Amino acid sequence: MPPTPPSPGAARSAEELNARIRALWSHPQVPLTAEQRAEYEELCAELRQVQRGDVAPAA
Repeated sequence: MPPTPPSPGAARSAEELNARIRALWSHPQVPLTAEQRAEYEELCAELRQVQRGDVAPAA
């Protein structure tokens, strides 16, 4: 089941994003499914935004 995306304007922390990314990779030799790959790419994009400061922290 895909995760619920955050509400607009509610940014997740870098720590939370990193934890979710790590959770996708159960083992380095196990490939991700197409759904997991899509989630991974979304999480990485969101993490890049947080690292650049493009988003405001959640209230």
